[in-house]
Amino acid sequence: MIGFSVQKNAPWKKLIIHQKLTNKSMKKNMGSADRITRIVVAIIITFLYMINAISGTFLYVFLFVVAALVLTSSMSFSPLYSFFGISTRKKSVG
Repeated sequence: MIGFSVQKNAPWKKLIIHQKLTNKSMKKNMGSADRITRIVVAIIITFLYMINAISGTFLYVFLFVVAALVLTSSMSFSPLYSFFGISTRKKSVG
């Protein structure tokens, strides 16, 4: 018979606790207009890449910016907004 024991301070327990703590701090702080603007800017930069209007170092910088814009708008959360205490999300009535 194979047995196992769970350590009191197992690393996976710390990971679960960390995820629970970080999920509470990732409240949505981005409104619809902000999300749409970010998506439009990402589409424009992608279009410029496709027609070879940007290249070299600027290409990699802009592709990183596109990834950040799409990621933050898909989650409705901006870490910079959270850091500075900014929210473009409308307050719910009630």
